[in-house]
Amino acid sequence: MTVLGIDLGGTKCLGVALESGKVVAEHRLPTPKGTDACLAALTAVVDGLRPSGDPRAVGVGAPGLVDRSGVLRFAPNLAVDRGLNLREALTERLGLPVAVENDATCAASGERAFGAARGYDHVLMVTLGTGIGGGIVVGGELERGANGFAGEIGHMVVDPQGPRCPCGQRGCWERLASGSGLGRLAREAAHAGMADRVMEVAGGDPEDVRGEHVTRCAAEGDVQARQILDRFAWWLALGLANLANIFDPQAFVLGGGLMVAGEAVLEPTRRAFADLLQGAPDRPPVAIVPALLGERAGAIGAACLADQRMGS
Repeated sequence: MTVLGIDLGGTKCLGVALESGKVVAEHRLPTPKGTDACLAALTAVVDGLRPSGDPRAVGVGAPGLVDRSGVLRFAPNLAVDRGLNLREALTERLGLPVAVENDATCAASGERAFGAARGYDHVLMVTLGTGIGGGIVVGGELERGANGFAGEIGHMVVDPQGPRCPCGQRGCWERLASGSGLGRLAREAAHAGMADRVMEVAGGDPEDVRGEHVTRCAAEGDVQARQILDRFAWWLALGLANLANIFDPQAFVLGGGLMVAGEAVLEPTRRAFADLLQGAPDRPPVAIVPALLGERAGAIGAACLADQRMGS
């Protein structure tokens, strides 16, 4: 039987049809603004996947605080009504059983079933995109917390005097160690005259510099771009070290759009992590590995979780 999974992101809705653990179809649409338009887009993604097989259930991964009944309590990076009962609204529209979870929790489920988290019973999924999301596996089980809100690791405050976050706080980890955080560091370097090639690639205006310009130049061997990545990797490693001290995982799986940079991000992050982790020389190593499922991880995991809810 076919089960569908959708990763609802701030910019796109990516859906997959999963059959016997294999992706047999994919459909995507831009994420519109507004609750009704967003629900219509999710419905259209499902309709685009229906020809691949008669679906038995739909899973949706949504950014933000998703409670255990499928209500989206708080989603600062998604333009929908606060308190939207996403599960109920989609069930009514689709006529199918619907499961709704946090998007990074879904990504953790997908990577553990088919990706880089296989074989680990204690692992944290860290998704690096516009923000930072987290999925937590403890003792082989997804940890959702008392209300379903566990894993909002991007809003761990690491610099109380840092930049303002859409959540209302200052210095959240995701403001410093996400894709947008890398862009901010790069713009600061460009204004200081320390990102010549990066600014050239961006078109000459420091305010147009983005994270992808840094990773491109670093891949070409540009020294200044690599220095920016080193500073970024320190902030990323700081958050990972904090999480390692709390959860004592076997591994971190890093996913999201920023991972296209590969070892250019991973190598300096591993170095900084070894310096920041408490008692690092005296404890078993913690692996920091890239996700394997790419941008499909959240959608695949959402399908897996929906299938589990149906008792398969």
